[in-house]
Amino acid sequence: MVEPTSQSVSQSAAQPAARPAGQPAAQPSSADVEKLVNRLKRIEGQVRGLQRMVAGNAQCEDVLTQLAATRAALDRVGIFVITHKIRECLADEGETSSEVAVQRALEIFQKYAQHLRTAPDADRP
Repeated sequence: MVEPTSQSVSQSAAQPAARPAGQPAAQPSSADVEKLVNRLKRIEGQVRGLQRMVAGNAQCEDVLTQLAATRAALDRVGIFVITHKIRECLADEGETSSEVAVQRALEIFQKYAQHLRTAPDADRP
C-alpha cells in the first residue's frame, strides 16, 4: 500500500470541490489570507525602502533591482488571487457550460496580465 505524501495530500486539499448552483463562492482559507496579508506587508516595506532609496539618491541600479523584486512579489500575490478566481469560475459549472466557465477564467487572467503590455512611458510622472 502506498502512503500519500504530504505534497499529494496538500494538492488534493487545495482543489476546491464543485459547489451547487446558487451557493456563494468558496473563499480562500484563513491560512491563505494570512499568508497574502503578510506578503503584502513585506511588499509595503519594500515600497517604503524604495521611497527612501529614491529620496536618498541611491544608485540607479540598486533602485531598479529593488523595484524588480517588489514587482515580482506583487505578481506572486496576483497569481495566487487569479488562481483562486479561476478555480472559482471553473467550479461554477453548475450554472454554465464548462466552455463558458473557461472563457470567464481567461477574461479574468487577461485583465490582470494587461499591465504587462503597458508601455514604459504610459504612466510617466
